[in-house]
Amino acid sequence: MTKTYQKLRDLFGAEVLGLALFLIAVIVVFGVLSPRFLSGANVGSIAFQLPELGLLTLAMLVPILTGGLNLAITFTANISGLTLAWVLQMNGGVDAPTSAFVIGVIAAISVGTLAGFVMGVVIAYIGAHPILVSLAMMIFLRGLGEFLTHGGDISGFPEYVQPIGHGYFVGIPIPLLIFIVGAIVWHVMLSRTRHGFAAYMVGSNIQAAGYSGIHTKRTLTLVYTLSGTMCAIAGIIMLSRFNSVRVGHGEAYILITVLACFLGGVDPFGGFGRVMPVVLALIILQVLSSGLNLLGANQHLATAVWGLFLIGVMVIRWFWHRFAQKQY
Repeated sequence: MTKTYQKLRDLFGAEVLGLALFLIAVIVVFGVLSPRFLSGANVGSIAFQLPELGLLTLAMLVPILTGGLNLAITFTANISGLTLAWVLQMNGGVDAPTSAFVIGVIAAISVGTLAGFVMGVVIAYIGAHPILVSLAMMIFLRGLGEFLTHGGDISGFPEYVQPIGHGYFVGIPIPLLIFIVGAIVWHVMLSRTRHGFAAYMVGSNIQAAGYSGIHTKRTLTLVYTLSGTMCAIAGIIMLSRFNSVRVGHGEAYILITVLACFLGGVDPFGGFGRVMPVVLALIILQVLSSGLNLLGANQHLATAVWGLFLIGVMVIRWFWHRFAQKQY
């Protein structure tokens, strides 16, 4: 048993293996407590709810790796969704042609990318703190969105939009496929490209990274630009899932994405973290939420449980580091 564990740990890493075992334990517990937990309907519900939160978490992950933060993720997603909705409404609403949808998607991604680019430039070249810059962008995007929509929703989209949020491809939910592709792209970018290496270096020590020849300003700008792009994709998914868009959609996701990153082993000070543990952490949080919902718990209780999880993870890691230091 010990040899098998060691082989699995060497293959996947202690962080991934620990989260995987914890996920199995959570599934077993809720499977015993609620007979509906392992039903196809509940598994399908989890598969459809996970992607939008997952994409926003990926958008949060890379800024944290560089020692920063992007507090504007949900509002970047919403303003991107509003851009797509506006293009569709201007071209007939429910009768808008597919060409209008393509133009709207391009415009939505461009808006999200631009928001990330502006944050990246201010952070990298002006030297402003990422929390202040992203907070300012969040306030700006929220105010702009409320001004454009008068605080209301925009709805009434063509039928071909809905399969993006509710459809299947070869038996797999389309939003889940989009998230899987995004996670793979993020994994490859961080582990196989010069930009990924530069992002880790900047997060570890930005001054040392600069002395070693890494263009730190360009790296930071690209990090927040890509974060904005991922937010835009999440915004398109949210529009198609809710069949409407407004400024406040997914506002509570900000804290959950940070929680998922930290639960997935990402260093809050930057320089360390991987995509796979974060994906597992997301699944754990979604499974917990679904399980508590089936047991009749209030959604606010699930939020409280997530907060306790974050505190628990920090305490456990503190004890683990103390234990590891005593071993040397």
